[in-house]
Amino acid sequence: MKTTFFRLFLLTSGLALFASCGNGEGDDKQQVDKEIIDPNQSLNTNFDGKIFSIPSPVQTALLIKQANLPFNQDLLNPIENASNYSTEYKQALNLGIYGTDLGYSSLYEQKSVSLKYLSVVEKLTGQLGLEKAFDKKFMSRFEKNSDNQDSVMMIVSDAFRKADNFLKSSNRKSTSALILTGGWIESLYFACELNKTKENQKIIERIGEQQQTLYTIIDILKEYNKSNTNNDLIQDLEDLRFFFDKVIIDYQFVEPKTDSKNKITTLQHDISVRIDTDVLNQITLKVRSIRENILN
Repeated sequence: MKTTFFRLFLLTSGLALFASCGNGEGDDKQQVDKEIIDPNQSLNTNFDGKIFSIPSPVQTALLIKQANLPFNQDLLNPIENASNYSTEYKQALNLGIYGTDLGYSSLYEQKSVSLKYLSVVEKLTGQLGLEKAFDKKFMSRFEKNSDNQDSVMMIVSDAFRKADNFLKSSNRKSTSALILTGGWIESLYFACELNKTKENQKIIERIGEQQQTLYTIIDILKEYNKSNTNNDLIQDLEDLRFFFDKVIIDYQFVEPKTDSKNKITTLQHDISVRIDTDVLNQITLKVRSIRENILN
């Protein structure tokens, strides 16, 4: 499978669950960036000048949908759990989880479910002091465009991008890192659980490819470990790393792609992933356990 290994051109600064969007208040008809709608592409996030390539949660959801796996609402974090998250640590992690749930339900055009999860996202962002990203204007745009899948992705993306930029400019990078981690855990959880329901080789490969992403997330959480708040989560992820270390990933050099017009160079590899069934089962169990610790 060919995937982007690292992109030298940073399209957006920040978390960006989906893609950047326009500023109009009416129908958002802008074209979604191809890096968002291509499930084989990764997004970049910037922490203090360091660029990390991390799959967007919506990309995993796209891959799941392309595999003809049905929507499963039971996988989502119940909306009533939101009232239990009283610390910034829990609110940030679960904002990432609920944001992924929102993306997943929106991609499957589950309008009523999406609106419920949107309200939870709005609540958590308010508690984290991010109201300006998810304000009345945002809610109006979302409701007007809720029947347009591409527009929804762009609108929600814009809000998360603004929230992430605000956190980083306000020296709250630890909160940004937790939101990012929560979103990644949730998308990996979806992939693992749905693969157990119906095994799919592309999903298995996507799971295995998260090996390097896991290492990156551990590094980010260690770098921005405010008051050692992330210690337990880091330990959980280190335990998960034990199983991911057993995933074998073979890289083969592919000639870089250069877009001279936009001055973009993309470095690529052909990747083959080998993952033992027992290892996959252990990863699935551990991801489930980590997620339960975040939710509870």
